Amino acid sequence: MSKPTFIDDYNAITETLNKYNQGVAEADSAIMKPAFAKEATMFSSKDGSLDGGAISGLFEGIDTAFTATPESRHVIAYIDITGTAASARIDTNDSSDGQCFTDYFHLLKINGTWTILSKIFHSHPTA
Repeated sequence: MSKPTFIDDYNAITETLNKYNQGVAEADSAIMKPAFAKEATMFSSKDGSLDGGAISGLFEGIDTAFTATPESRHVIAYIDITGTAASARIDTNDSSDGQCFTDYFHLLKINGTWTILSKIFHSHPTA
């Protein structure tokens, strides 16, 4: 019988998500890229329509439209793990230009490493 891995998996997922958080805070996609599968996607609802696609759109936006905001705050609101699949929520306040987001991630444990496969998000009004 093998030992349960929940605590180790939880900590590994937290490390993966914190790569994303650090990349947002530093406005540097190179920090977050290792957390994502190359096939990953990102979507949101913009003016009531589906907006997004390949994760490269996130990386481009972070590098060109964001500024470093070390004062930004984030919290991993939850991580839900079942075997090799997980979902998580991150709330971010005061990122670039005062933006606030709620992000939902889906992750898979691939070859022993937790990897983000998809991100959907809501951008909160700043005014």
